Amino acid sequence: MKFFVLIFLGVMTLFTLLISRRFVRKLHFNDTVKLYINIFLAINLLGVIGYMYARYNPTIPNWAYFLLSIPIGIIFLLFVATIIYEIASRILEKTTINSQRREFFKKTFDIGSILAATSLNAKAMYNAKHIELEKVDVFIKDLKKPYSIVQLSDIHIGGLIDQKFIKNLVQRVNGLTPDIVVITGDLVDTSIKYAKDALDELKNLKSTYGTYFIVGNHEYFHGVESIIKYVNKLNIKTLENENIYIGEKGEGFYLAGVYDVIGNRINAFKPDIKKALEETSDSPIVLLAHQPRFINELNQKVDLILSGHTHGGQIAPFNLLVKLQQPYIKGLHQHNKDTQIYVNKGTGFWGPPMRLGASSEITHLTLLPKS
Repeated sequence: MKFFVLIFLGVMTLFTLLISRRFVRKLHFNDTVKLYINIFLAINLLGVIGYMYARYNPTIPNWAYFLLSIPIGIIFLLFVATIIYEIASRILEKTTINSQRREFFKKTFDIGSILAATSLNAKAMYNAKHIELEKVDVFIKDLKKPYSIVQLSDIHIGGLIDQKFIKNLVQRVNGLTPDIVVITGDLVDTSIKYAKDALDELKNLKSTYGTYFIVGNHEYFHGVESIIKYVNKLNIKTLENENIYIGEKGEGFYLAGVYDVIGNRINAFKPDIKKALEETSDSPIVLLAHQPRFINELNQKVDLILSGHTHGGQIAPFNLLVKLQQPYIKGLHQHNKDTQIYVNKGTGFWGPPMRLGASSEITHLTLLPKS
């Protein structure tokens, strides 16, 4: 974990230096204005260091956690703006317009770049506060009757995702009157002792056939076994390489769940698809697997996979990097003739309270018989 923190802080420092040298230095502003911007960048970088401290000391007030979490998103968006600015500046330099007009365009472009970066940061923070309801119809072969599933994923309890957040989330879910609720990993992102108040709100989830949970990679960082034990006390069933039948016999489907693929790396709580799908013949199968890339390990028929993990990229264009690791980033996809996959963009957020190009979501899936 310390290695990750050092790498992360190193990357944030490098990004900040590039922003200063390749963006701020080239702005058509006077030296005083540039100095103030660089001071802001330095304070912002100190905020990132404070954020990493706060993540492992969750007792700090939420207002302080909020202020410390924003700088990560600011650095990332300014870094993207720096790349765009660098490309646009080079194009402008190669134009054949006279120097006076070029200087006017340069001033206008510089001011526009600062305003655009500020607006994008504000918009990203606004988006993170508003969870959208995604309604999705999925047609399943051999399904006898419709079923509704509410999928939550990547809530990341800890820091800004607190008891109040979960209480409001539970109220929204209950208003959808689902047949089942599934939580596809990364529910907890702090020590269990700090998450209990928020987790306890999940006892109030209501559905016809119950609430089911699988662990994501972040549970492994905070004591996966203790998290599973506590969640199971909340009238929520953790699916640990196992399945359960949903609905009346002969009219329902099997709901299966596996541990996250990170278990293969640490050699504990490893996913086992063969075990998870034991005795699931003659009925449709819905599989909960935290990371979409688990689909590549399937060696038998599964009708629908529900995943999360990607956050939809959370802050564009980060989704382009996520695509290098995961086969699907968000939404419903037909993987092959037998299997569909739905990837939830995440109900909460990780790191900065920002989302750009990928809203937080509650997914309301309706499984329908395929004629």
